[in-house]
Amino acid sequence: MKQGRMKVFILTLMILFSVAVSGCSGDKAKDIMDTAILEEKQHNPDHARQLYQEIIQKYPDSAFAKDAQKKLSELKK
Repeated sequence: MKQGRMKVFILTLMILFSVAVSGCSGDKAKDIMDTAILEEKQHNPDHARQLYQEIIQKYPDSAFAKDAQKKLSELKK
């Protein structure tokens, strides 16, 4: 019986690990951009600005840095 429980335990761990890994998009700049856009929609421009600045500083070579700069400029108007 102990062997059966161990198999179930290991299988459960494998499933949890798979779910955790597949749930990560792997693109932090995109995740931050999505959050910043959501913050704008929820009328929280200060936090959106902070997130756009984070993208520009941490991920300057990402495809999102240029968009973040544009959004940041729009928020300053």
